[in-house]
Amino acid sequence: MNIVFMGTPEFAVASLRALVNSKHNVVGVVTVADKRAGRGKKMRASAVKEYAVEQGIEVLQPEKLRDENFVQRLKELNADVFVIVAFRMLPKVVWTIPAKGTFNIHGSLLPQYRGAAPINYAIINGDTESGLTTFMIDEKIDTGKIILQRKCPIDNNDDAGILHDKLMLMSESIVIDTCKLIEDNKVALIPQEEVSDEILIRSAPKIFKEDCKISSNMDTKTIYNFIRGLSPYPAAFIKIISPKGEEFIMKIFKTEIVESDSEACAIYTDGKKELYLGLNNGRLKVLSLQLQSKKRMDVASFLSGFSIDNNWKWN
Repeated sequence: MNIVFMGTPEFAVASLRALVNSKHNVVGVVTVADKRAGRGKKMRASAVKEYAVEQGIEVLQPEKLRDENFVQRLKELNADVFVIVAFRMLPKVVWTIPAKGTFNIHGSLLPQYRGAAPINYAIINGDTESGLTTFMIDEKIDTGKIILQRKCPIDNNDDAGILHDKLMLMSESIVIDTCKLIEDNKVALIPQEEVSDEILIRSAPKIFKEDCKISSNMDTKTIYNFIRGLSPYPAAFIKIISPKGEEFIMKIFKTEIVESDSEACAIYTDGKKELYLGLNNGRLKVLSLQLQSKKRMDVASFLSGFSIDNNWKWN
């Protein structure tokens, strides 16, 4: 089949690579416009664009998806199917173009975790299982009929980065298997309502910086999962406060739960290798962190260059 692929981040590159290496013909790639990033504010292309250019595939970067010239070019590419991975919501004038339809790969077992951050929320909520869903696009976000689903276990120590990589690897096979079903006219679409009985449906909205602050009102397990679910990006954070009232933002990437008598908002440290956050029902041993304006580091490295003692607090 002729395929137009639409996506942006590294996660999408795995599916695109699988299609390029398959018997199908990727006739075009759609991605976001180049953006300025980094300290030098240099123009950077998306991961999908960089790979597509390497492969000599035509790249389209429309500012508006309803642009007449863009829509016309999509029609001229004469694709049998559009494949969407981690891209914007498409207008109907776009997703109805290919004769065999438009399908999306979503990082959850739909209808669970519709939205922009399914990988993060699966771990934040302490789930033990996630997966991928391919579904046909319709007029709403992540509500289309299901084509295929693949399950993926979440281990207790997995963070969002680890689950991201697991699902990214799985996407290579599910995109090819979905294309085969479509090519062979063997798709048996399943309405999401048919798989949502007797389960609590949670959403996965976009995560903003203010959503990442750790609350001392949470228990140890909740915070442990919260940190895992936001690691390595966008990262959970706290404020550490000196006895003089100085405040520093600290991102936390990895912890362990320790059963010990503690005071909420207390900090416990030996000043050399160990740092703990006190809570009402135990402690969290911090293993990896990043102080504002510094690089990510282990606790021993942090303590070797930053003076902190048990008189400090956090909130």
